[in-house]
Amino acid sequence: MNQHLVAILPCNDMDLTQAFFLRLGFEVDDEVDGYRMMSDGFGASIHLTVAESGWLIPGRNPFGLYLYREDVDALAAAFAGEIVEADGPSIKPWGMYEFALNGPDETLVRVGWPSAKRLTE
Repeated sequence: MNQHLVAILPCNDMDLTQAFFLRLGFEVDDEVDGYRMMSDGFGASIHLTVAESGWLIPGRNPFGLYLYREDVDALAAAFAGEIVEADGPSIKPWGMYEFALNGPDETLVRVGWPSAKRLTE
């Protein structure tokens, strides 16, 4: 097994959060006492846990996630009405072709891929 880092995302409604990540192509790998582990088959993983009362305040969620995926346009089409930026996926000054979503509990979720790799493939 390769070493890697996995985000543990607190959520107010675990089922709603799971449904969001299922739409992004994740699957539930395991669940233990309400703690869910999910992965997408491309190397991304996330763990979901129930947030402590008062942690996630609407409009003040400090959590953000970045999902590196080659299929940016396909995912943007699947989330077309939920993309935060008006222009949809675009090349950003930092070299990523990406878009942003306001995920469950107002977690910022960016989906992108290096624009240089995208243009050469």
